[in-house]
Amino acid sequence: MGDELGGPRYEPRRTRRVCIAPSFLFPALFVASWLAVGATAAVAQERECGDRAALVVVVLDESGSIVLPGATVVLRWTDAERMPVREATDADGRLRVCVPRDASEAVVWAEFGDHSSGQAAPAALVSGEEREVRLRILSSVPSGRLIGRLVDRETGRPVATAAVSVVGRPAESASDRQGLFRLTGVPAGRHELRVRRLGYAPLRHVVDVTSGRTTELEVGLVREPVELEPLVVSTTRSRRLEIKGFYERKRWGELLGLGTFYTAEDIKRRNPLRISHMIAELPSIRSGLYNARAGCKMAVYLDNAPVGSSVDSFVLPIEVAGVEVYKGAASLPGEFSGSGSRCGVVAVWTK
Repeated sequence: MGDELGGPRYEPRRTRRVCIAPSFLFPALFVASWLAVGATAAVAQERECGDRAALVVVVLDESGSIVLPGATVVLRWTDAERMPVREATDADGRLRVCVPRDASEAVVWAEFGDHSSGQAAPAALVSGEEREVRLRILSSVPSGRLIGRLVDRETGRPVATAAVSVVGRPAESASDRQGLFRLTGVPAGRHELRVRRLGYAPLRHVVDVTSGRTTELEVGLVREPVELEPLVVSTTRSRRLEIKGFYERKRWGELLGLGTFYTAEDIKRRNPLRISHMIAELPSIRSGLYNARAGCKMAVYLDNAPVGSSVDSFVLPIEVAGVEVYKGAASLPGEFSGSGSRCGVVAVWTK
């Protein structure tokens, strides 16, 4: 509508005030937010272990330039009675472990497929501090591992703090309180093992190392004044069972009375018609793997996959590399725990 003179009517425009931050502030705000998030994540990660020490293991390829997600890290505490850690690295090829309060020394190595890294012994692990260990998988040179136990030839007691090495190799391992030692990344072939310990006669023993496999030794050391021949018993472990942690669970399970374990040699010696027949020989286990103590059937795993309560229809004794039997939920390792395992577990591993 026009005014009295016929012209258009003008009304005052309303003006909105818009505050525009200078362009240089946006990157600053973004960086500040990013730093805040990073700081929060760092604090959360730091609090994950509380006031305990933390150990970060990074697994790389042989060149040291590529991280390896999914590599298996094995960490053994050398000054504490604890089960070894066996876990996989994350997408960044890292594994972070909170150190138990009663442990301050460890030996760590990594495995990836049929290859492994050298063995590392981090510096003393101090409460509240974090240490990083970088391991390189040795893939270009076929290698294996030596694992063993040193005992006194006369008493059978473990011999600790003995120096164990392969002649011509720089790596050296010290036996722990249980007399255990381990050498990883040893080139395949014939080598001379050397063991030295004050108060005992030095030992040199020829050993064959197989690529991708672990050779297990039990060494009986002789005190120097006594003229006896050192005793060395050598066996070769299944690489498949080694990777799956069977031997670690067997050692601790037998030590603490948590389970019953059969190797391929045990099965061959017993020569059962069916695997379930051999297991049914155990006290309180009935035909069909029925646990009379719990009043129900045991759960069965075949190569870490549940197969109900039957195993005979899936595998023959000649095809089995190892068997683990746990009669109750309280004795189960974390790999087999769950609501379906309350009656016990039978874990069968094929060759």
